[in-house]
Amino acid sequence: MSNFLSAVKERRTFYGLSKDVVVSNERIQEIVNEAVKYTPSSFNSQSARVVVLFGEQSDKLWNITKETLRKIVPADNFAPTEERINSFGSGYGTVLFFEDQTVVEQLQAQFAAYADNFPIWSNQSSGMLQFVIWTALEQEGLGASLQHYNPLINEEVAQTWNLPSEWKLIAQMPFGKPTFTPGDKEFQPLEARVKFFQ
Repeated sequence: MSNFLSAVKERRTFYGLSKDVVVSNERIQEIVNEAVKYTPSSFNSQSARVVVLFGEQSDKLWNITKETLRKIVPADNFAPTEERINSFGSGYGTVLFFEDQTVVEQLQAQFAAYADNFPIWSNQSSGMLQFVIWTALEQEGLGASLQHYNPLINEEVAQTWNLPSEWKLIAQMPFGKPTFTPGDKEFQPLEARVKFFQ
């Protein structure tokens, strides 16, 4: 099996994370920069925007998320939610994935026949970028998971880190040193999911 497919196969969701340093911030920056530069996008739009939060900055994100959820989750049901958010905050950092809506809207105006598709294609490109970064981080010995607390936290995230309002938050990826190995993964039969015609 190729190195690429091996990496795809080995990538897992890690919920147990610690703040122990596994690789340098500079290496993480290098991974993110390469991923953003080379992950494909429709019409080469390059609409992806990424923010990486390390240490206390990442802690701040998960505190924002926790306090936002505290306002809407009933108090007697909040303990499991708080535990889950704390597990994301226990990691070393978080990658925030955005799509620049200005780019999407410009393409919609320029290519009106495809206007309805550009938001879909934008999300597909973001999904590819998320997967590339997730897999690359795991290859460095980091565990990660993919979370979606948007749009609940969008406004406060934009304000806290002074981000352009046109950047739409798509996903959050907490990462850190894994504290346990996930269990075996179950798979549906490929025969029910894939067809070949020759």
